[in-house]
Amino acid sequence: MPWEGQLKRIDDNRWEIPMDSSKGMLTNAVIYASESMLSQIRSDNAPAQAANVACMPGIVGSSMAMPDIHWGYGFPIGGVAAVDAYSGSISPGGIGFDINCGVRLIKTDLTLSDIGDKKNELIDELYRNVPSGLGSKGLTHVGNKELEDILAYGSEWAVENGYGWGRDLKVTEEGGHMRDADPSLVSEKARKRGLPQLGSLGSGNHFLELDVVDNVFDPDVAKVYGLKKGTVTLTVHCGSRGCGHQIATEYLQEMERYVKRNSIELPDRQLACAPLDSKLGDEYYRAMCCGANYAWANRQMITHWARESFEKVLGDSAESMGMEVVYDEAHNIAKKERHDVDRHSTNVLVHRKGATRAFAPGRSEITMKYRDAGQPVIIPGDMSTGTYVLAGRKESMKQTFGSTCHGAGRMMSRKAAMSKLKEKDVRKQMADRDIYLRNGTLEGILEEAPDAYKDVDEVIQVVCDTGLTAKVAKLRPIGVIKG
Repeated sequence: MPWEGQLKRIDDNRWEIPMDSSKGMLTNAVIYASESMLSQIRSDNAPAQAANVACMPGIVGSSMAMPDIHWGYGFPIGGVAAVDAYSGSISPGGIGFDINCGVRLIKTDLTLSDIGDKKNELIDELYRNVPSGLGSKGLTHVGNKELEDILAYGSEWAVENGYGWGRDLKVTEEGGHMRDADPSLVSEKARKRGLPQLGSLGSGNHFLELDVVDNVFDPDVAKVYGLKKGTVTLTVHCGSRGCGHQIATEYLQEMERYVKRNSIELPDRQLACAPLDSKLGDEYYRAMCCGANYAWANRQMITHWARESFEKVLGDSAESMGMEVVYDEAHNIAKKERHDVDRHSTNVLVHRKGATRAFAPGRSEITMKYRDAGQPVIIPGDMSTGTYVLAGRKESMKQTFGSTCHGAGRMMSRKAAMSKLKEKDVRKQMADRDIYLRNGTLEGILEEAPDAYKDVDEVIQVVCDTGLTAKVAKLRPIGVIKG
């Protein structure tokens, strides 16, 4: 049902839902979008969710939605909201069921001529080494003791156990390890779901994508990031699998009971939350950190197997081929950060639900290698258009608590895509672009078809025109593995 509420123009790319638009709003909501995007954004009622988020207890600043906004659970996907670190609340709906779903970019020094006629063979080997599809299981077998350490230490566990290089951690958000994690708060059911899935992509919009650096917009920053026109890269998109989903499900149910028991008024039960300083709020945050650590370990192990795949097919070492991680970022997470609120530096918890951190140059959270250039921001489009690499800029710190979009954003629901699109048409569309496609499920092709997504170029233009980020490079896909 289309949303017909009031949108006041702030400028060409920002639109306000005023605080008095709906009962219970504690602040305004701001949607980042060009005017041409508004009719589609209104069509799935996602702006109503952005307005609902403005009712969150303890919210500071505005409720925000990036240009890839679409309907989600509680928060819209593309939603950003910060709450006071002491008086605010935490909501699983503001993080998502796939805790720390995120993107990792791996560069190489290879060109297409170096790969020659082995492109398809390389994709096939990656497909064998990195399981994909609904319920897919990883290639490694870990026990309960190892899983305990994974939940506690994330990518650090993976590297210490031979999955990758120590320097990978320096270019992973949080070093791949959220230190507030407490595995004792993760249920046995969540562990059982996660145990067999470590090292797998899963289904839905998760993917492995082999790309070529097609355009370089900022040569100086691209050089810092290690990206050179014509070289081959690999993008990994996945999260915390069944482990994170179960953590979110269980704590959401607890919070629904908490809200009811304490007569907390919310416009949508999917926004169920608990105060950060409550036992429940603190326990969920620490369990969420465990889910985030699982996801980082997952992407780290996939990185290891990807390097092995390149080595097997191309007959050279990963180090010789320059297979370095450029960056790994989360886009379904809540982070304790310090930001300016009403001109005062304040401790906040930033919910990013389908939104990416985009810190400007100089922030201490950025690894020293990139601190002067700004945080790398990796934004995939649909599987036919490839991925943008951006750099965080100062307006993100002023406007969005250091946040930007996370992808192109859906234009068609998964159900609609399944009913309206045909497999043969999607395969032809990919083949016409000379993109080799491997998939784990039929749903993985239809639900994630290019026609189901917005124009990523338009999305990127909005976040760049508003100064949240700056273009560094664009990657063109040559091979895609879908769940």
